[in-house]
Amino acid sequence: MTVGLLAGASCKKDSGSPKANPQDVVAAADKAKDGGTAGASANVDRTPIPGFDVAKLEPAKQDLFYKLVGELPSPCGKAHSLRTSFASDGSCKRAPFAVRLVHDLIVDEQTADTVREIYDGRYVKNGKVWTINLVDAPSVGSADAPVTLVEFFDYGCPACVGLKPVLDRVVAENQGRLRVYYKMFPLVTKHPDSFGCAQAAFAARAQGKFHEMHDLIFEKFGNQKKDDLRRYAGGLGLDLARFDADYAAAEPRVKADMKDGADVEVEGTPSLFLNGRVYGGPVDPKYLAAAIDEEIAVKAAAEAPAPAGGAAPAAPAPAGGAAPAAPAPAPAATK
Repeated sequence: MTVGLLAGASCKKDSGSPKANPQDVVAAADKAKDGGTAGASANVDRTPIPGFDVAKLEPAKQDLFYKLVGELPSPCGKAHSLRTSFASDGSCKRAPFAVRLVHDLIVDEQTADTVREIYDGRYVKNGKVWTINLVDAPSVGSADAPVTLVEFFDYGCPACVGLKPVLDRVVAENQGRLRVYYKMFPLVTKHPDSFGCAQAAFAARAQGKFHEMHDLIFEKFGNQKKDDLRRYAGGLGLDLARFDADYAAAEPRVKADMKDGADVEVEGTPSLFLNGRVYGGPVDPKYLAAAIDEEIAVKAAAEAPAPAGGAAPAAPAPAGGAAPAAPAPAPAATK
């Protein structure tokens, strides 16, 4: 199985050289367990991890699983390994989900380097929680959902086109759990028509048709000139005179979204934020559902009284990737 693209930005704005990946650091206490030798297969801790049955995996994959959980750093920024976080750090509610991520990526035929890259994007580089301006932002999903996902996107970006059906499915399969907010981030030097598309979406919103125009612009990817956008507006039954006026008036609103993106260091599209943290994992419904589960668990733990004892956290159940047996009702959406 090939997992979805990393959500880090496939269409990038013009900037300098990409940032170097940080080096993983594991505490000396963890390293001391294998006598200070790094990478020696004989010293990999193969003690079973509760909740993760790897017996059915081929030996090489079992070895990789145990090697990575012993080498990857804590997903909570602690100075020890993922294995230590899972086994003895009850405060790190992300640990069981991080182990699940490693396990599932290996099952899905990902290489050690790919697993490290994805883990790095999920837990090492993107631990900061950003405050994103969501005032009056178009959205879909329950207003009281425990998890918010913010997408900064560009109507002219092919990766955003590819992401749209994935997000649509994630929204449909996580009703009551997820609210998605849409923020414009047109990369005008690469996609000159994208700014006008963003204006058109806001102009359609003024007449209660944001989501319809949003869907149509992506559906008609490659045909995004002003005349195309007016034709789409007419097809949606919009008052074209009002549409033209609202289109012009939307310019500062699009620029404000772009500034909001720059303020949280968005460097390209699509860029996703789950409860304020950059989502650097696979853009795949199964992995996004697992990340939503993780955010719900972390939030619940933060709001609950601290439990007594230091027992290891339970392994999370695999996130469901199958489509629901029957279509669910459409989620609530802001226009």
